[in-house]
Amino acid sequence: MSSQWPPPLGAVQSTVGPHSKERIAYLHRNEVGNFHYGEGHPMKPARLALTHNLVVGYGLHRKMNVYTPRLATDVEMTQFHTEDYIAFLQSVTPDNIQNYTKFLAKHSLGVDDCPVFEGMFDFCRISAGGSIEGARKLNAMAADIAINWSGGLHHAKKFEASGFCYVNDIVLAILELLRYHPRVIYIDIDVHHGDGVQEAFYHSNRVMTVSFHRYDGTFFPGTGSLDEIGAREGKQYSVNVPLLPFIDDASYFSIFRDVINKVMETFRPSVIVLQCGADSLASDRLGCFNLSIKGHGECVRHMKSFGLPMLVLGGGGYTIRNVARCWTYETSVLTDTELPNDLPYNAYLSHYGPDFKLHPPIVDGHSENLNTRQYLESVRVSIFEQLRYLDGAPSVQMQAIPPSLGSFLARQDDRADEDEDRAPDRRANGYTYARRDRHRTAVHPGEHYDSDRDNDHDPGSDLSDSFSDLGGSSSAGDAAAREIDVDGAGLDPDDEGDELDI
Repeated sequence: MSSQWPPPLGAVQSTVGPHSKERIAYLHRNEVGNFHYGEGHPMKPARLALTHNLVVGYGLHRKMNVYTPRLATDVEMTQFHTEDYIAFLQSVTPDNIQNYTKFLAKHSLGVDDCPVFEGMFDFCRISAGGSIEGARKLNAMAADIAINWSGGLHHAKKFEASGFCYVNDIVLAILELLRYHPRVIYIDIDVHHGDGVQEAFYHSNRVMTVSFHRYDGTFFPGTGSLDEIGAREGKQYSVNVPLLPFIDDASYFSIFRDVINKVMETFRPSVIVLQCGADSLASDRLGCFNLSIKGHGECVRHMKSFGLPMLVLGGGGYTIRNVARCWTYETSVLTDTELPNDLPYNAYLSHYGPDFKLHPPIVDGHSENLNTRQYLESVRVSIFEQLRYLDGAPSVQMQAIPPSLGSFLARQDDRADEDEDRAPDRRANGYTYARRDRHRTAVHPGEHYDSDRDNDHDPGSDLSDSFSDLGGSSSAGDAAAREIDVDGAGLDPDDEGDELDI
C-alpha cells in the first residue's frame, strides 16, 4: 500500500466523499424464494421473496443498481470448503440420500437442522454467488455498498453444515475482499454467535470478527464467550459480546456503539462486512432479544456512518413477516430513504395483518431486560482490555494480487475444536423432508405459515400457483422485477451477473 496507509491512529479512512451519494448494488435472484427446507422447518427462504416484494413495492429499487448475480462455481466455493464436501452437496438429493448414508454424519447433513432438500445445492450457489459478486463490486469500486439479503449464512464450516447453513458465503466473500483490502472487519448482529466465520479466521490478524449474540453456554451454537479472542497471529482479533435475553434497543445500541467505535479506532479496517440476522428482533420464533425494527436498523445506520465500503448480508430470522420488514427498512437506511409506515400493496400483503405497518409493535413491554448496567459495563471493560493488547492495526505488505486465495486459511493453520461446533441446539425437533416441484409454484405454500405451531399445512390466503412473479409491484403499479426462467437460463452457471431490468 502507499505511505498513506495506515491512517493516523484514531482515524478511519473513508473512500466515500462527505457529500457524495453512495452507489448501492442490490443483488437478488427471483428463484431464491422458491426453495423449501421441509415441512415444519423454521428456515424459510420465502422470506427473501417477501423482502424483495416490499423493496420493490416501496420503490427502493430505483435508488440502487439491481443485479442478478451469477451462481457460485465449485472452484469459488472450494476456496474455503473442501472439494469432497462441495462434491457431496452437489450429488446428494432427497431421492438418492440412502446412497450417501455414511457421508451424512461426516458432513452433518440429513439431521433436523440441515436436511437434504430439493435444490439444496442451487440454493447454496445463489447465496454464495451473491455475496462473492458483492465483494467483487466493492473491490472494483463499482459500488460503495453491496446488499445480498440471501447471504449471511454464518454457521457453515469447512466440511460440514450447521445451523441451517451449508455453504459459508461470508467467508467466501471475505476471502475475495482480502485480495484488495489489507484488513476486513466482520460484524454480526444475529442472535446466534457467528461461529463459522470466527473459526475460519481465528488465526488471522487481517480479519477481525465482532459478534453480538446471546450466550449462556447452551444456546446454539454454544460458542461466543468473552474468552474466545483468537489464537496465534489472530490472538485478540476475535471479539465476542455475549448478551442475555430480552435486551432492549437502548442497551443493545449502547454496547454496540461503544464496542464498534473502539474496534474501528483500533483495527482501522478498509472494508466492512455486516451480517444483519433478524432473529435478534423481538418476537422472533427462535430468538430471545427484544429489539424493534428501528433499533436493529440503528446498527446498520451506525456502520454506514463510517463511510467505508460495506457488504451487507442477511442471516437468521424466523418470523418471516418481520424479517421482510426489517431488511426492507434497512435497505431504506442504506439508501437514505424515508418510508411511510403504511405498507404498499403487494402480493403478500395479507401476511402483514392486522396492522399492515412497516413498524408494528413487536417489542414485549412485559419482558425484563436481563442485561443490567453492571453486566454490560463488565462486558465493555473486558473487551476494551482485550483491544488494549493490540499494538495498533497490523501492518500488511500488499503484494501482487494472487489468482487464488484458497491457501490463505490453510496458512492460518486453523484447527478449532470440533466438539464446540457440535454443541446442543435448543431448536424444535421433528423436521421431515418434503419433496416438491419448486418450478411449478413461486413459493411453497407452507413457507408462509409461521404461527408458533407452524404446521405448514395452511397454504395462506394469498398464495396460489398463479404467483409466478416474485418481483411484486408497488401501489402505483410499478413494473415488477423480471421473472426468471428457473427451468432454463435462470440457473445458468455462466450468467455473468448482468444488471437486472425492473
